[in-house]
Amino acid sequence: MAKDSFLVTGCSSGIGLAITQDLLAKNYKVYGLARHTPPLSHPNFKFCKADLMQFANIKAATKSIGQINGFIHAAGQLKTAPLQALNLEEGKAMWQLHLQAAAELCYLLSEKIYDGGRIIFIGSRVAKGAPKRALYAASKSGLTGLARSIAAELASRKITVNIVAPGATDTPMLSDPGRTSSKPKMPPFGRFIQPEEVASLVGFLISDAGASITGQEIVICGGASL
Repeated sequence: MAKDSFLVTGCSSGIGLAITQDLLAKNYKVYGLARHTPPLSHPNFKFCKADLMQFANIKAATKSIGQINGFIHAAGQLKTAPLQALNLEEGKAMWQLHLQAAAELCYLLSEKIYDGGRIIFIGSRVAKGAPKRALYAASKSGLTGLARSIAAELASRKITVNIVAPGATDTPMLSDPGRTSSKPKMPPFGRFIQPEEVASLVGFLISDAGASITGQEIVICGGASL
């Protein structure tokens, strides 16, 4: 794949799928990483099945990737529980998927990103803290320190690093049985965020218009954080 290509994790459903579809519609070439095969068939899309819970799998999946314009880390999972019922193993899994995998991708791909490229992490409004979501919030809040630190290191190459942090988004994760103890709250707008809205913001950040935005967390919440 040549210039104007991105890697997207979690491309098989939800926000990752919406981002992948948006990029393909804009004639970008996309490498997709996920555990499950996405419902996509496009000449500019190359899928690699990968378990982001294992560094060796990420390394193998990205080894053959050449120079790219950047990557979007959209893979995620949500497990909720009150304090006295926390499942620490679930917490470790979310930490690995959301934060550790993000760091590993930066480590493996930063030298493959063209100068002026983009790195985007999909975070969460919950990163600021929310009842019954402590471990999820912790795994997402860590992205702030990671993004700002890497943004500072890559600024001389004009590579931007940002976080897009949506509130409750209308994806399969919204009805995940793992969050029964903490059901999503309807934002003041009266509807959940749409994956396509998140994808559109990502599209802006990777465009020329987003070239000077770096080290930032941009929240999409429908008024939920007011």
